[in-house]
Amino acid sequence: MDEPGSEISELDRAYAAIMQQVVATGRAPHHTELANELGVAIEDGKRLIGEIFAAGVPGWLHPGTDYIASFPPFNLQPTQYRVSVDGDQRWFAQ
Repeated sequence: MDEPGSEISELDRAYAAIMQQVVATGRAPHHTELANELGVAIEDGKRLIGEIFAAGVPGWLHPGTDYIASFPPFNLQPTQYRVSVDGDQRWFAQ
């Protein structure tokens, strides 16, 4: 973990990387993809996702998997709450 006072913490970078991919593609990265994006070990990618949710982000993994199912304000599995931008519907709300 980054030292207190560092410019951007590892957890902040992980949150931003996940959110950027969700916005761009409508899906969240797997922890292996996140680790690659951040240049950290695969175990650290998994740890960071767990720490994001433990810090109070009201999202979750799909039960029994390592896949992010919800990352607020987005739900990454289809719901009745469809979100479209400029006619492009690739997102769902929680």
